[in-house]
Amino acid sequence: MTEPSCPGAGEVLVAVHRVGICGTDLSGYLGKMPFIQYPRVLGHELAVEVLAIGPGVLHLKVGDYCAVEPYLHCGECGPCALGRTNCCESLKVLGVHVHGGMRERLLLPAGKLHQGNGLPLESLALVETLAIGCHAVNRASIKKDEEVLIIGAGPIGLTVLIFARLAGARITVLEKSETRSQFVRALYPEIRVMSESPDAAIAHAVFDATGNPESMSRALRLAYFGGRIIYVGITSQPVPLDDALFHRRELTLLASRNALADDFSRILALMASGEVQVASWITHGCNLEELPKAMPKWLQPASGVIKAMVTVSSASS
Repeated sequence: MTEPSCPGAGEVLVAVHRVGICGTDLSGYLGKMPFIQYPRVLGHELAVEVLAIGPGVLHLKVGDYCAVEPYLHCGECGPCALGRTNCCESLKVLGVHVHGGMRERLLLPAGKLHQGNGLPLESLALVETLAIGCHAVNRASIKKDEEVLIIGAGPIGLTVLIFARLAGARITVLEKSETRSQFVRALYPEIRVMSESPDAAIAHAVFDATGNPESMSRALRLAYFGGRIIYVGITSQPVPLDDALFHRRELTLLASRNALADDFSRILALMASGEVQVASWITHGCNLEELPKAMPKWLQPASGVIKAMVTVSSASS
């Protein structure tokens, strides 16, 4: 891949310092991500440093450390006109539809960089992950003291947990992995954790973060009458829907895709204030050269990975 050139109008040249590894990267590595056309440079959870600024960029300066909003929208379609840039009709996501950040240098639209000076690079690389949960909880309009069920305690389920807690919900987590269950209990002892699906409805809002079609189908049974189901995980397979149950309970089914710029701003402010702290989520790491050997290990359940972080380069200061 050629080295990126000097930034043009509205662009910024950045050094990539950290890349978080998410389920999309693991699926892409295995060749199972349906939205990826190969070959593709992966990596969309990025912590970067501004190296050079193109004409017209006013909100950044050389040396700024930033989180990256990796969703490249057109700005012209119907969703974009409504401010729903996360579901742009021609959306391109870094590391999925276009080459991502597992490289030392990257040219980006300046508007996709969110300044986070003073925060650890690892925190900046986790902003995009957190934004997924932030947007999903916003989609569900969670109210204080509502019962919330989160199915799946991987990184995406954990991000939903963070923002459901901030909304004041009463939370139950359904997770079959004992490693992940213990992780939730250790960090969030006030939250109920279950290993088996209950026989009856237990929540006003049910978030499915598994991407498993059977789990997504069963989620409808776990919502109260008048409740909401929010699909945060994604699958390329059909999801069976029990229409009689769906209608009888008058459920609301919501999809949650990506996040919005305001979610990134909110998360950076919460990190700066100390209200959101996720350093303990990072359980594994390596440098870019070690990644080809590390990735197969991280795919094994026995590895106990919660969140893995790749160091691409060191900060300049």
